[in-house]
Amino acid sequence: MHRPTALGGALTALATAAAGVLVAAAVSTSPAAAAVGGTGTGYLHTTGNKIVDSTGATVRLTGINWFGMETDNKTFHGLWSNNPWRGQLDKMAGLGYNTLRIPYSNDALKPGATASGINDFVNPDLVGLSPLQILDKVIDYAGSKGMRVILDRHRPTSAGQSPLWYTSTVSEATWINDWKMLAQRYAGNPTVIGADLHNEPHAEGTNPAATGACWGCGDTARDWRLAAERAGNAILGVQPNWLIFVEGVSCPSGGLSNVWDNDPSNDEDCGWWGGNLSKAKDFPVRLNVANRLVYSPHEYATSVYEQSWFKAPDYPANMPAIWDKYWGYLHKQNIAPIMMGEFGTTLQDPRDKVWLENLMAYTGTGVNGMSFTYWSWNPNSGDTGGIALDDWTNVNTAKQAILQPYLIPPVGGGTGPTGSPTASPTGSPTATPTGTPTTPPPAGACTATYQQVNAWQGGFQGELTVKNTGTAAVNPWSVTWSWPSGVTLASGWNATVTQSGTTVTAAGPTWSPSLAAGASVTIGFTANGAASAPGSVKLGGVAC
Repeated sequence: MHRPTALGGALTALATAAAGVLVAAAVSTSPAAAAVGGTGTGYLHTTGNKIVDSTGATVRLTGINWFGMETDNKTFHGLWSNNPWRGQLDKMAGLGYNTLRIPYSNDALKPGATASGINDFVNPDLVGLSPLQILDKVIDYAGSKGMRVILDRHRPTSAGQSPLWYTSTVSEATWINDWKMLAQRYAGNPTVIGADLHNEPHAEGTNPAATGACWGCGDTARDWRLAAERAGNAILGVQPNWLIFVEGVSCPSGGLSNVWDNDPSNDEDCGWWGGNLSKAKDFPVRLNVANRLVYSPHEYATSVYEQSWFKAPDYPANMPAIWDKYWGYLHKQNIAPIMMGEFGTTLQDPRDKVWLENLMAYTGTGVNGMSFTYWSWNPNSGDTGGIALDDWTNVNTAKQAILQPYLIPPVGGGTGPTGSPTASPTGSPTATPTGTPTTPPPAGACTATYQQVNAWQGGFQGELTVKNTGTAAVNPWSVTWSWPSGVTLASGWNATVTQSGTTVTAAGPTWSPSLAAGASVTIGFTANGAASAPGSVKLGGVAC
């Protein structure tokens, strides 16, 4: 069903030509600190249909996919853009995405694998790093923002997805051994919370001669449920703290229906690739470590495929029963947590907007709702597009407005009060009405911290973190600072950043205009000229 990088080839070719060539190296990374707040504390586990942290507090993962490591580039797409990689993570966290699902192929893990498509002017700190070393840096930085990371074995090779978890060139042993390597690499780093074992197992062949992934059929060469047990238990043997995310199949038999043979025994109800967990209650995944299993279906709209239910006369009222049947019952019957690993749409068909609104409502609101990671951050997903627009900096506000009420920002990433998104009851991001007076902080009620991230000949990259230490929200917030003559703004993120003379203004974005008491915002930027720290920083016109 889903083809995640339909537009990636052309963009990749352009990016590779424009970017520097990288060579492999081998350096480990230090574990990130335990995430807190929006994604809980310490490692996660399950209880009933909930994901909970090490203290027992319920955690809802509201995340996003950032793909590319599963393609020929072997690293994140968009590193060719003018938005530095940290700036993209800053934007994701600032929007309220508290979890990052990272697809990869086994090709990217091979010794000597090299990453390509990287703008070495914008991302000089990635030059010469292997795909795994770039992954290390992304995980460390995501962890510093309170985000969690799920690793997704998306493809055996960069050539494409596979119906089974192994192919003629990538064995089951390779699949499991690579998972064990990753589990060992990130052992002790609670930013990485688990393994999505294999992306979108699906049917192949026509029944009764099925050759694709089945669920509960008992054939060890095709039964995805049994394979998930083998891989999951091997991973837990190395890293018992990880969650094991198990997707569904498309057809439980592992084969496509033969509608021409007039034999109804060969016909069955099939769903999206990876989206059919209808047999999981009768044939559950059995893991050696209790409270580690999360079921992770995929769900898509008409922009991916025109399923029959989209044309039903009672659409969209028919959808909750369909979701119940394929995977929602696992949550509703308190069997296991649900984490929708992929769902998305271009929103070009009006039915898709209705679908997305109804799907989000179905997942539930607040911390007790079902977890999810939206597909995708990337604008170059051919059949869904992305949250990021083609510049990898600005945002598709129509999609974001639908998702916003369900996002629980990571502490340190969002600007809503105590990790809550700032959104209206209708789902549209709030904006300050015309004529509404601003709420300035009292004198001295803010602190400013600056970090220079990168520097190169003729320019630099920095991050200015401003905390509202007052007792009331600043709404709408704005931060100003001064630079020496000759230093000019090149790009900014997490705010609308402009420059007039030597004064730079960062205005709160429309999706998060209020800076709550005790909350912080990190404004990222690149600039031309000699590296210089911001001076005379003010929040709402009052000096910090």
